[in-house]
Amino acid sequence: MSSRLFGPVASITAAMLLATGSLPAQLPSLRPDLMGPEAAVTSDHVLASATGADVLRRGGNAMDAAIAMAGVLAVVRPHMNGVGGDNFILYREAKTGKVYALNGSGRSGRKATPEFFAGQGLPAVPSGGILSSSVPGAVQGWEDALTRFGTTTLAQALQPAIGYAERGFPVSTRLSLDIGEAVKKVSADPEMARTFLVNGATPQPGALLVQRDLAQTLRSIAAGGAKGYYTGESARAIAAFMEKEGGLVTAADLAAHTSTWTDPIETTYLGKRVLAFPPNTQGATFLQMLNLAENADLTAMGRDSADYVHTLVEGAKLAYADRDAHIADPAFAQVPLDRLLSKAYARELAARIQGNRIASATAGDGTRNGTGDTIYLAVIDQEGNAVSMIQSLFASFGSGRMVPGTGIVLHNRGSSYSLDPKHPNVVAPGKRPFHTLCPAMALNDDGSLFAVFGSPGGDGQPQTLLQVLNNVLRFNLTPQQAVEAPRWRVFGAGKLGVEPGLSDAVKADLTARGQSVNEQPPSAEFGGAQMIVVQPGTNARSVGSDQRREAYGIAW
Repeated sequence: MSSRLFGPVASITAAMLLATGSLPAQLPSLRPDLMGPEAAVTSDHVLASATGADVLRRGGNAMDAAIAMAGVLAVVRPHMNGVGGDNFILYREAKTGKVYALNGSGRSGRKATPEFFAGQGLPAVPSGGILSSSVPGAVQGWEDALTRFGTTTLAQALQPAIGYAERGFPVSTRLSLDIGEAVKKVSADPEMARTFLVNGATPQPGALLVQRDLAQTLRSIAAGGAKGYYTGESARAIAAFMEKEGGLVTAADLAAHTSTWTDPIETTYLGKRVLAFPPNTQGATFLQMLNLAENADLTAMGRDSADYVHTLVEGAKLAYADRDAHIADPAFAQVPLDRLLSKAYARELAARIQGNRIASATAGDGTRNGTGDTIYLAVIDQEGNAVSMIQSLFASFGSGRMVPGTGIVLHNRGSSYSLDPKHPNVVAPGKRPFHTLCPAMALNDDGSLFAVFGSPGGDGQPQTLLQVLNNVLRFNLTPQQAVEAPRWRVFGAGKLGVEPGLSDAVKADLTARGQSVNEQPPSAEFGGAQMIVVQPGTNARSVGSDQRREAYGIAW
């Protein structure tokens, strides 16, 4: 047999040695390590990943692939994201090495004030229903991203999504279960029931899900672009539905919507520059957790030790306390990022974390949204351009309301506003809500790309990203091993959910320290992490895709 057949494998192994100084940890995994010398994609559904790979093979770049994938995901993961939701994108341009951030989240309607909700006798913005919806920003985000960095048009990018909406796609076991879990919510809205249920029942695996109204909406976006969506037929339908149902978004609110280009925020961690999305997202919370983690010798503690878990759990709770006190739309609030991301401040907080002591009794609003109904996708193309993108409706099927005749499920991001007039996240006209969405990237110290990664999971996203990155950088796991490894998540009441994998002795030790430990099966509640790592030396792309959801990666 020719030795040439072993060349790529040998070079990839050599790259791993260069990256970490030793071979990857030999842990069992449910899926093989995917690696390729040219390009890689990963997303929350195989049809989206296949679409992205096809775009790249036909000569498109990373942004072309990402927006085509996002369109498909809006169809095949309809309960988690869509044209009625929001998105955030980190993009690294290979030729300059610069990373850009696109905020594709919408803003509240002009009628949205604390006084309005008080007049309705509501102590908080409802978690669902028409009052939980603000302007959907996803479509404008798609167009703005393609216009600046793509090589194709929005009309071209949406063709695969239109095809899956119009002709249908097979309902997976996961989607069938997810619709079943939300069947009461789906049944309560006539349009959603007509679209997603079969004779009032959950569709079974293998059934074709056809969304002709959504296909028509996507066709209108392809024809008229984002302007058509925010001022044309779709906008008129959304505004009319809002007025009929007593919602807070008007035609003027939709027409005024814009995306925002900004810069990512970053910190250093274990020799890498780690980049995240600035407020109104909890990206700063993830970076703060990294800064806190840097103050402990976690590698020596060991990945599955009580010391390791306790240290990161208490750090997460301290970071969440700061998040809940400060993170809001920076156009309306002064967010103290310099302090939150300060290494000195991290050392100050870390001093409160003791081996046998609870630093904080709660994790703030960590239970606000258990699983986080969100999709994540990542792309690295042949030139080294990279996308880390996240898109969401927030709760399963968002607000639980579908605009009649459009297939548009409206998100419920407005439920994250506060009604406390003293809080920086208090609702106000034209204000973006706090977002849990948290796409990330990591660069080497010379500015070259190391990894793109992210995860669904609502409030738990920073905890998932912290564990996955540590698995790679500290414990030498491959990306696939890193996303599959058992995880933990601290919840708002200070409860610590753990997946099977920690020993009984470790769980007993954590309990003795005051942790409220509850072992539960692996699930979407622990996120759905995905990651692509670029191996130094060969630039081979190594992919990790989480089996907890429907994530699927492709590399070549």
